[in-house]
Amino acid sequence: MDAFPEKLTDQLLDSIAEVGGINLDRCILLPSKRAVADITQDLLHLMFPGFYDDDPLKGRPVRDAIGEQVGHLYPALVMEIQKSLEFFTPESQKFDDYEKEAERVTQAFLSKLSDVREILATDVEAAFDGDPAATSHEEIILAYPGIEAIAVQRLAHELHMFRIPLIPRMMTEWAHSRTGIDIHPGAVIGHTFFIDHGTGVVIGETCEIGNRVKIYHSVTLGARSTSGGQSLRGVKRHPTIRDGVTIYPGSTILGGETVVGEGSVVGGNVFLIHSIPPNHIVFYEERSLVIQSKTGRDGKAYDFQI
Repeated sequence: MDAFPEKLTDQLLDSIAEVGGINLDRCILLPSKRAVADITQDLLHLMFPGFYDDDPLKGRPVRDAIGEQVGHLYPALVMEIQKSLEFFTPESQKFDDYEKEAERVTQAFLSKLSDVREILATDVEAAFDGDPAATSHEEIILAYPGIEAIAVQRLAHELHMFRIPLIPRMMTEWAHSRTGIDIHPGAVIGHTFFIDHGTGVVIGETCEIGNRVKIYHSVTLGARSTSGGQSLRGVKRHPTIRDGVTIYPGSTILGGETVVGEGSVVGGNVFLIHSIPPNHIVFYEERSLVIQSKTGRDGKAYDFQI
């Protein structure tokens, strides 16, 4: 029994030596999943001050509370960005001072927070206007998973635009694990965006979504094929959704050349790989529904038919 830990250690060391690709071989720290999750939550606190149980804003002067949060967030974000840059920056693009570069990016990113809050206000309004079950804006912020997923994606997108590796994806995957909504940080999304219910929504990296778009659960805005693998990096693979489009549950829209025109509606469970002109409706023709006894008059068994 006493020999087992030593034996297991030897086995794992042999595995690390023999099996590459899933263990680090460089003495540089990667960004921390826990730290990035904490940073993401801190950013949400700044997006929606006062909406969280542990929010220091409650019972305190606003300036003091916000200043404290920014003071806590800033060094944590600098540290994770620095680790990401040190690990992923190619040799040909190395920085002389990684900490200084991380501070520059962090300051530029945090300066965008007011802009993100402004557009998030339109998303909350879209949810309230678009859902008769909503009783207040407060309910939407506290209870609607779509708002949380959109908020995190909008924040991650800003970091993505600064070409920060890995961290934006870690942020959106944190939101994905909480909400069931998977939005790549590279997706470009206009204002007044509403995801109703949300579970199972997938929005790919090169997707472009206009203003005042509404989508329901189990919608995929994806690529037609990923068989090309890494050769497709940077290629427009995901659809473009113009202003004022509504996409109903279960629909799948694929392809970088696929455009859903302004004001169009995509019905439920539609599989779409072709562009749609503006102000059109896409749906399947309704089929008759037949429901009969599993055992007919002749004694034979029948299945339900559609």
